Amino acid sequence: MAERPPATDRSDPGTAGEPYLDGVTVLDFTQYLAGPSCTKWLAELGADVIKVEMAPWGDPQRGGVPRRNKRAGGFVQQNRGKRSLCLDLRRPEGIALVKALVPHVDVVVENYSVGVMDRRGLGYEALAAVNPGVIMASISGFGQTGPLTHKTAFDYIAQAYSGLMHITGDPDGPPMPTGVALADNTAGFHAFAGLGYALYRRTRTGVGCHIDISMVEALFHMQEHAVHAASMDPDYRPMREGPHYGPLSPAGVFRGPDTWIVILCTQLQIEALWDAMDRPDFATDERFATPKARLENRQALTDEIETWMATFPDDQAVLDRLEAARVPCGPVLDPADAVNHPFFVERRAVRQVTDPLVGTIDIPGFPIKFSDAPPEPELPVHALGQDNEAVLRDLLGYDSERIAELEATGVIASKAH
Repeated sequence: MAERPPATDRSDPGTAGEPYLDGVTVLDFTQYLAGPSCTKWLAELGADVIKVEMAPWGDPQRGGVPRRNKRAGGFVQQNRGKRSLCLDLRRPEGIALVKALVPHVDVVVENYSVGVMDRRGLGYEALAAVNPGVIMASISGFGQTGPLTHKTAFDYIAQAYSGLMHITGDPDGPPMPTGVALADNTAGFHAFAGLGYALYRRTRTGVGCHIDISMVEALFHMQEHAVHAASMDPDYRPMREGPHYGPLSPAGVFRGPDTWIVILCTQLQIEALWDAMDRPDFATDERFATPKARLENRQALTDEIETWMATFPDDQAVLDRLEAARVPCGPVLDPADAVNHPFFVERRAVRQVTDPLVGTIDIPGFPIKFSDAPPEPELPVHALGQDNEAVLRDLLGYDSERIAELEATGVIASKAH
């Protein structure tokens, strides 16, 4: 395994920055992935994230796999640095505790089904009544308004409704989902971005707001071609294109000596490809001389490229030749191999974190690079309800006797793992 470089040392007071969200307190009513993927970024930037978990089991992701010593790796990745407050929100005493906390927080994030927070008396209007500056982000499949708010949604449902699944896969095969939870992760990041702007606006107005994030819309806005094209041409129907990009050739996935290599050439790069292949004659070959001809003869060009690739001893030799000619290209990396690739290592796009139960594991790094960011924080994972006493004492001034009574009556709960 490649050695991970340390986080940049910014200990010099002249260059070290305070955490961007230092002093911001977040009540986090999220579970699974879409919500936690938002609040993990808030914790990365220094916010005090208080994860409110439902007694007695907490976030179902705690039971995910793979797991070691009763702790799931996915839970570690999504919930590092969050304090755990475990409440029974089915009881009025649990709701009362939340309402008592709201005046002391800046942000509330939730990804329950639409209406759940309102039915508990914890919707935005109720929270804003006790804290006009509170900013609430609600992440759901179809948003807080509209005809589909009632629908239960998971990532695949959002991929289907957004049209993303329709245009992914082989033209002659079924629609295919992506290999990652794209709807969950992008919705979480959209909420994270929205919260930044809302916090900025609040510094000028003092007023909070309710941010409504739909997983479907988080994907639908990525349609860079299909939506406008269909509105301009009534005969246009977007369709799955398989391993190659429809409007351009060569552009797609090609079989290399070992595995797969991506090449994409516009008219500006095509001569570089002919040079790399030692085929200057292709520039005047009627099959390949123009963009239109290359599209019409895509399979013939694909065969030529893959036959040429097969003459090399391995994929890296092909990539070296293409790179030397400045042909846009790249390997199709297995994520398990990507963690040791120099790009991911040197950019700290993969980070090693250590958990007392799971041990040392790799997780994706923070994708936004700030020039004055402080050193990467150590963010431990907290056991269920581990911070009950600290949160209630620090924010509400409760003494140990009162906190013990709440635990004895089941209003709050905790669990070692």
